[in-house]
Amino acid sequence: MTKRRTFTPEFKARVVLEMISGEKGLLQASREYGIKDTVLSRWKQEFLERAPGLFEQPQDNRKQEEQIAELERKVGRLTMQLDMAKKVLGTSIYPGRDNE
Repeated sequence: MTKRRTFTPEFKARVVLEMISGEKGLLQASREYGIKDTVLSRWKQEFLERAPGLFEQPQDNRKQEEQIAELERKVGRLTMQLDMAKKVLGTSIYPGRDNE
């Protein structure tokens, strides 16, 4: 059995960019790198399909950051309420004992 080769994402991107820019054609890249032209075509197709998503990520990050900030505010409020409740319960239930 032949061992399956794996390629890094950086290598794939470089090869696809060479094909897109016209520096190398599909068949030339296939011969030079020893990779089937169908594999290179699939890489190029995946690259082009995912390219628009690269510009959408900052918006997703902003939404996540806003959500994290809101959750942190809620945790802070709940912590303060819990501390107040502990103080009130601690003094009202055991007025003669020292709080531990």
